[in-house]
Amino acid sequence: MRCVTCHRAAASSTKVQDNLLPAKEVCLGCHDDAEIPAPPATNLTHFSHALHLKMGDVAPFLAAAIDHKNYLRTPGDQTAWIRTRLGTRDPCQACHRGLEESDRVTRAALPQMADCLVCHTVIEAPFSCWDCHAQDAELRPANHTEIPHFMDAHSSGKVQLDKATCALCHGRNFRCMGCH
Repeated sequence: MRCVTCHRAAASSTKVQDNLLPAKEVCLGCHDDAEIPAPPATNLTHFSHALHLKMGDVAPFLAAAIDHKNYLRTPGDQTAWIRTRLGTRDPCQACHRGLEESDRVTRAALPQMADCLVCHTVIEAPFSCWDCHAQDAELRPANHTEIPHFMDAHSSGKVQLDKATCALCHGRNFRCMGCH
């Protein structure tokens, strides 16, 4: 069964605010009972499912990025888990992974920023962040806000930063000396 069988609105959705969850009546066509939760909260303000679905299955691009070590790792790297789930025939599952293994949608099944950055490679933080996120969105990771004086401490070596995780926000081609 394809995702758009139940999530019909995704094919024409051009706004993040669109509720793409099926109506309970749709679920009851196959299930005895259905509890439809509220749509998950997101930091995105601009995204078009319709536009991305027109591109077809992007899984081969994501897989190639992982295979060629161009996929930007996330903290708690799950790249191996992601790679094993990119052989589906449903284009939705390139970004919404692991759903066939679960009866609940979790954060793991939602697209990761590293997925977006396979194609959207131009990063000029914070300006390019606003292409998808609201200007007032709190996007800084916990280590930027929880470590006292992070901006001073991060270049001292005390914070133990991995440049690959910095690239998620600062871009693949950033240079530390660009700011320092």
